[in-house]
Amino acid sequence: MKVHILFFAPYGLAALLVTVLMLAGCAPLPDDEAAWVLENLAAGEGASRLKERTLNPTRRPVAYTIQGRENQGDLYIPGELPLAGIVLVPGVAARGKDDPRLVAFATTLARARFLVLVPDLPNLRALRLRAEDAKSVADAFSHLLSRPEFPTRGRAGIGAFSYAVGPAVLAALDPRIRERVDFVLGVGGYYDLEQVITFFTTGYFQKEGEWHYLEPNRYGKWVFVRSNAERLSDPRDRSAFRAMAERRLNDPHARIDDLSRRLTSEGRALLDLLDNRDQVRTPALIDALSVAIRADMEALNLANQDLSRLRARLILLHGTDDAIIPYTESVALAASGPPGRVELFLI
Repeated sequence: MKVHILFFAPYGLAALLVTVLMLAGCAPLPDDEAAWVLENLAAGEGASRLKERTLNPTRRPVAYTIQGRENQGDLYIPGELPLAGIVLVPGVAARGKDDPRLVAFATTLARARFLVLVPDLPNLRALRLRAEDAKSVADAFSHLLSRPEFPTRGRAGIGAFSYAVGPAVLAALDPRIRERVDFVLGVGGYYDLEQVITFFTTGYFQKEGEWHYLEPNRYGKWVFVRSNAERLSDPRDRSAFRAMAERRLNDPHARIDDLSRRLTSEGRALLDLLDNRDQVRTPALIDALSVAIRADMEALNLANQDLSRLRARLILLHGTDDAIIPYTESVALAASGPPGRVELFLI
């Protein structure tokens, strides 16, 4: 495993990610054109040599069916001949594939001569994370390779952010595409969901066997609620947790006691986990959750996978001040990846 420490990102995240792909040998450009891409990112909407020498990428909606499953997404086609391809997985965000930051990054990659497919994943738009989303990511990758624009000998990979890194890695293990995925780019991702839950409920994470504290961004907690409320058996619990998540995502200090009073024992077990501030109690509180919720967690937990089976190169980037998923998760993910095919960038 190669570890790189980056102290700053002078032109923003998009520039940093393109730089990381270049350093890892996944960006298809020769050195002079790669420099133009970075210069163009620094220029923003202003003039640059890249804009002068290349046509603008085209963003086009696409629909495709894989093994009877209907899918949609946006395809970003470079103005020049594509040299590589990437499926860019939207994060857990309501705007999904239309999030302006994602659109900007996809456009940047297309300028770097990647053929980019951004699938529409309804679960992620609804702030839900499901193991079956890995199948949708694999479907998108299959479609990308089948496109007439895809270069015959081009490399192809998958990129994802935060919680979406899980389905992206699971997709890269899918036997249908495993031998064709050349790289996985994971930004701010997770490895062990028990550790992530411990962090977003208590603020504690483990580094080299010792507990450290960082004030967590509560967004992760309520995304977890949105992901799991539908797995509760009582409709009153489901309704109460949906309302809690809605309130707390809009106002972290909103009162929810009127909703918590109505919970069944199954719902109370979930709330007990969310209210917990003692990191040592987390495993027992997870064990008390419903079978359906624990089954979903098991399916999404990369710590349960043999990641040495990945054929793809694993390229990970994480900020050491990340308050949604601690950077130690990418460190653990890197340590579990395929030997000799992992690069970790910490900023």
